[in-house]
Amino acid sequence: CSSSLFLGCAIIRPPRDGGIRYRGLTQEQILPVDYEIEYICRGNRVIVGPKVRKCLPDGTWTDMTLNSTCLLLCARVWTSLENGRVTAKPPGPPVEGTVLHYSCAFLSFISSVFSFLFTAPSTPHAPVSLTLICPFPLSLSFNHLKSFLPLIIDPSHLFIRPSIKPVVILSLQCDPGEATKLLYDLLYTEPIKIVLMPGCSGVSTLVAEAARMWNLIVLSYGSSSPALSNRQRFPTFFRTHPSATLHNPTRVRLFQKWKWTRIATIQQTTEVFTSTLDDLEQRTKEAGIEISVRQSFLTDPAVAVKNLKRQDARIIVGLFYETEARKVFCEVFKEKLYGKKYVWFLIGWYADNWFKIKDPAINCTVENMTEAVEGHVTTEIVMLNPETVRGVSNMTSQEFIAALMSRLGGKNPEDTGGFQEAPLAYDAVWALALALNKTVAPLKAKGRRLEDFNYNNHDITSEIYRALNTSSFEGVSGQVVFDAQGSRMAMTLIEQLQGGSYKKIGYYDSSQKNLSWFGNDVWIGAGPPADRTVVIEEYRFLSQKLFAAVSVFAGLGILFGIVCLTFNIYNGNVRYIQNSQPYLNNMTAVGCMMALAAVFPLGIDGHHVHRSQFPVVCQFRLWLLGLGFSLAYGSMFTKIWWVHTLFTKKDEKKEKKKQHLEPWKLYATVGVLLAIDFLSLMIWQIVDPLHVTVEKFTKEAPKEDLDVLIQPLLEHCSSEKMNTWLGVVYGYKGLLLLLGIFLAYETKSVSTEKINDHRAVGMAIYNVAVLCLITAPVTMILSSQQDASFAFAALAVVFSAYITLVVLFVPKMRRLITRGEWQSEQQDTLKTGSSTNNNDEEKSRQLERENRELQKIIQEKEERVSALRNQLAERQALRNRRRPSSDNHALPPSFSNSSSLYPADSKMNRNHCHNSQIPLLYK
Repeated sequence: CSSSLFLGCAIIRPPRDGGIRYRGLTQEQILPVDYEIEYICRGNRVIVGPKVRKCLPDGTWTDMTLNSTCLLLCARVWTSLENGRVTAKPPGPPVEGTVLHYSCAFLSFISSVFSFLFTAPSTPHAPVSLTLICPFPLSLSFNHLKSFLPLIIDPSHLFIRPSIKPVVILSLQCDPGEATKLLYDLLYTEPIKIVLMPGCSGVSTLVAEAARMWNLIVLSYGSSSPALSNRQRFPTFFRTHPSATLHNPTRVRLFQKWKWTRIATIQQTTEVFTSTLDDLEQRTKEAGIEISVRQSFLTDPAVAVKNLKRQDARIIVGLFYETEARKVFCEVFKEKLYGKKYVWFLIGWYADNWFKIKDPAINCTVENMTEAVEGHVTTEIVMLNPETVRGVSNMTSQEFIAALMSRLGGKNPEDTGGFQEAPLAYDAVWALALALNKTVAPLKAKGRRLEDFNYNNHDITSEIYRALNTSSFEGVSGQVVFDAQGSRMAMTLIEQLQGGSYKKIGYYDSSQKNLSWFGNDVWIGAGPPADRTVVIEEYRFLSQKLFAAVSVFAGLGILFGIVCLTFNIYNGNVRYIQNSQPYLNNMTAVGCMMALAAVFPLGIDGHHVHRSQFPVVCQFRLWLLGLGFSLAYGSMFTKIWWVHTLFTKKDEKKEKKKQHLEPWKLYATVGVLLAIDFLSLMIWQIVDPLHVTVEKFTKEAPKEDLDVLIQPLLEHCSSEKMNTWLGVVYGYKGLLLLLGIFLAYETKSVSTEKINDHRAVGMAIYNVAVLCLITAPVTMILSSQQDASFAFAALAVVFSAYITLVVLFVPKMRRLITRGEWQSEQQDTLKTGSSTNNNDEEKSRQLERENRELQKIIQEKEERVSALRNQLAERQALRNRRRPSSDNHALPPSFSNSSSLYPADSKMNRNHCHNSQIPLLYK
């Protein structure tokens, strides 16, 4: 850049693989002062150095001492580190030539390929150079990587002189796919690996299953999946972390202690939790405990938690990782699935303040989470030896924790995920070190060394396997012994969250089945909640006031029926009573009383009798109503049937009126109807007897704040094919009722002295039929409402009986009382002067009506004749004035004197009315 004669700056060259962006000017021009140019790069390159230069008044450009270059941009995947820090030199975007420096925050360590030189003070052998692969899961959802701190707390504990050679950063985040890819990359690059040490169960499953193809031993410190206990599938797998199924005996023992027989589960859909839950289901089945609800989710637990709420889950076992636990309990808070009614069982290896950690994946506050998790119970494998014993590392568990805390630099362990698994990781390295030392002598006897290991050498792998399988030493986590499946056995610690912090409430040794209980468990309510909503069965009974009122009416009706029956029997010798077929009326009265008596068993329920006696009440209902209807309605139907049969055919009416109605035919008809009912009821009783059934209604919550629900129950009399039997009975009775209405209508104008009360019978049939046809379907519809159903049925019976008794017997009583017809037929004839039978009475009334009509007609004719007579007199007077002298015409004899037509006394009465006079009036 140089000065010019003109004020401005000369064009400068752009960097390599780049160009200059101008603002509307060409390159040939001198650029004016304060003009700015901008460098741009081609392809995937970025500007390193000044990107914009400005023309100065002295003809130079700004920042000419700093070069601008276009460099390739590197992938940013390596520029971030979870739980750590990445420093770029020089600062800026990662481009070619940039050097990245990695550092870990507190307990997060970069996973590397460690080349450990194992030396033991008791062996004079030269140090052995081996390579171990330790893939740490760098994820907050599974923080076991932080527990690997003990590996390098003090390498002198293991007599290890580390020579760390960083090879690759493993950011697995418990991703089995990423772990598998990285495993193959490591196995096909130098140096040869001899032992794999994965962390979480998902990675361990794939690594352990693939490791046998390369004769590699797998030793995990944080895998708890029960599936890893399968020796056929994972022949070279060991773990210092016990199987997750070790929690299940403890859980079952606690269920039994607190007398819970119904639980629910919710799990994250991963193999470790699925296999754990399968084992729990088997153990609960053996213990007689039911898993009523089993919910699972992949990422979002909202639907699963709502299903738990909807299915009334109370005792809930949750199996999920820490991050998912926060999601679950956020939904638990929203659904109010916590408090004195609920108990949650969780895994105990979460951080102590896991519910207080801010998580952008949830929208609940710390206060919400703290409220939701209060009182939950955790079961966790005892990972720290509770006894003060110096183990193989010459450290007690308390000294180990002190050393670990010093490494934390005063940081709260609750903020460190995987803190509890640190002893397991420490003992895992000790187990491996001791096993490798143990293989030196056997391999030497075979003329081999650990350095001779390759992926095709099965002998060295077998010696390492044998050494690990026989391991037995006292570690900081307790006695380290592997079972036949390569899993660790340990005691279980039981804790409860009380006031926001975990308190130990007991230990359980599943091998000895021994529960050590401290008795300091705390509950929000009076004690451990019930495993389900307590359902109180409450029977619905008939209103006693309604039953008493209807019973009074029924009782009065029975008394009235007795009075009617007594009256009919006492006056059976009176012809008026005899002509009403008194025996049929007696049957009607008895049938009405039986129907009224059925009201009492209709209202009897579990409030009055024991349930074992209830079928007897059902039988009384059926038989009293059935036979009562047959007697009462059957006798009335018989009367109307024979009246219709004898007197409705016009061509035969006169002859049949002369016939004598034989009583035995009437009684036979009633007997047939009664026999049909009796046989049908007997068949019903034998084939499908009535028994008690209980109808359940929707559960109801009481008004009080109680953890109970009311289950309303209602007792019914029923049979297996109740609808079929009712259909047959109702169909038969309905046809009789309809036929009775038809016959009553057809015979309404018939008059006969053989059955003189058939019109009253027809009226009774109308009322009974209407009430029965309405009540039968209504009571079936209202069968679930005991008061309404009883009211309809009982009142229909009462009204039908009352109407029948009143219509049939009250008119007879009134006639006999007012006229004294009960004294004797002879006295009745002397007092009335006419026949006492109903036919003569009707004839007398008919004659009186005809006499009144005739008198009215005669009166009208007399008025007409008088008017005509006056007209004739006026005409005659007029003619006489015109012809006063000579015209002496005589009037016709019939009009000259009106006395010739009527007698002197023109007033007519009943005694002067003759049949011979009637035709003259109509001429």
